[in-house]
Amino acid sequence: MIHGVGLVLSLSVVVATILEAQRPTVRPGIDVLLTDSIHLVAGRRVGLVANQASVDQFGVHGVDRLRAAGVTLVALFSPEHGFRGLADPGEEVHTTTDSATGLPIYSLYGKNLAPTPEMLDLLDAVLIDLPDVGARYFTYLSTAEQVMNAAATARKAVIVLDRPNPLGGAMHGNVLDTAFRSFVGRFPVPMRYGLTMGELARWIDAGASRPVGVRVVPAAGWRRRDTGFETGLPFLRPSPNLKDLESLFHYPGTCLFEGTALSVGRGTDAPFSQVGAPWLDTARVLGSLRRQRLEGVAFSATSFTPRRPGDAKFADTALVGIRWHLTDRTRYDPTLVAVAVLATIRRIHPDRIGFIPAHFDRLAGGAALRRALEAGVAPARVTAAWAAERRRFARAVRPFLIYR
Repeated sequence: MIHGVGLVLSLSVVVATILEAQRPTVRPGIDVLLTDSIHLVAGRRVGLVANQASVDQFGVHGVDRLRAAGVTLVALFSPEHGFRGLADPGEEVHTTTDSATGLPIYSLYGKNLAPTPEMLDLLDAVLIDLPDVGARYFTYLSTAEQVMNAAATARKAVIVLDRPNPLGGAMHGNVLDTAFRSFVGRFPVPMRYGLTMGELARWIDAGASRPVGVRVVPAAGWRRRDTGFETGLPFLRPSPNLKDLESLFHYPGTCLFEGTALSVGRGTDAPFSQVGAPWLDTARVLGSLRRQRLEGVAFSATSFTPRRPGDAKFADTALVGIRWHLTDRTRYDPTLVAVAVLATIRRIHPDRIGFIPAHFDRLAGGAALRRALEAGVAPARVTAAWAAERRRFARAVRPFLIYR
C-alpha cells in the first residue's frame, strides 16, 4: 500500500509537471487583474464589455472568472456580433438578458453605440475585454472609444484588460485619412497597426477632448514579435467570419475585397482566405501572381458556394476563386499582397472587378488606393508612400507602448 501511494504521488507529480509545461507563457489582462491587480475592482460595481472570446489563458470566460473572484459584476455590454458572437456583420444587436447570470447585456451595436448615462449610473467602473484582431477595419476599437467617451462624461473609471495582438507588432498598409473616418476605420492607424487594444486606448485617451484616464492591465509575458501562433493562448473566433488564426493574417488585406464585386468567402469554410466570382479567370490570375513572387504567401485555384453570406454576394452560387495560403508569417505583408491581387484582377477583368467606391474608400482609408488601381498604376507605385506614413505613426504612438 505504501508503495502504491508513492506510485500515485509520483504519477501526480508527473501529471502536474506536464500540465505546468503546457501552461501558456502569456496571461491575458483578465488573469493579471485577478491575480495581481484585484484592488482595481475591489468594492466597485463593475460593467464588462466583452464577447464570447473574452476568456482567460485556459479558455474560461471572464464573466465566470470575475464572479468566482467575488467581483460585483452588475452589467454586460456587447459589441458588433453580440455577446455570443453569432450576429451577422452589420446586423443590429439588441439589448437582452444573460440567461446564465441574469445580468443585462446592453448592446453597443444597434440603437446605441455607447453606454447611456442610465446604463452607467449602475456602475463605478467599466472593464473592456475585447479580443481585437490587429486590423483597422474591425469595429471593436471604435466601440472601446465610445465607451471611454461616455465614461469620461459620466466620471466613471475605465480599465482595459489587455490582450496580445494576434498578428504581433508588425505594421502594414496605409494610414487612414481622417476625412474618411467611419465605424470601420475611426483612427489614423495603418491597416495592420501592430499595437494592442490597451496601447491604442492609451493613445486615443491622450488625444481625447475629455480624457477618461484609462487604466490598462497588461497581458503578462507577451512580446511584440509573438503572434497568436506563439502565445499558447486558446483561439476563439472574434467574429463569425474569422474562423482561425490564418484568416486573421489575411484579413488586413482581403477585407479590401469587400468593396468590390468579388466574394471574400463569407458563408464558406474559409472567409477572408479566398476571393471568388463566377467570371474569374483563375488560370490567368494565378499565372500572373506566381510571376510576381509575392513573399510569405502562396495561391491556389479553388471553388466555393456561399451559404447565407450576409453580404448579398452570390448566395447559393457556385464560384471559382483564388485561395491564400500563409507560408511565412514573418515576411508576409497582407496589404501589399492584396494590392497586387486587386491590380491583377482589375487588369484581367477591368469591367468586372466592380469597385463600390464609398465602401472601398471607407475600408481603404481614402480614395487614393482605388483611384490608383482604376488608373492601372503598378502596385509598387501605389504603395510607395505607405512606409513613410507608418514611420510617422510609429513615432506618434511610441510613448504609449507597453510591450517590447
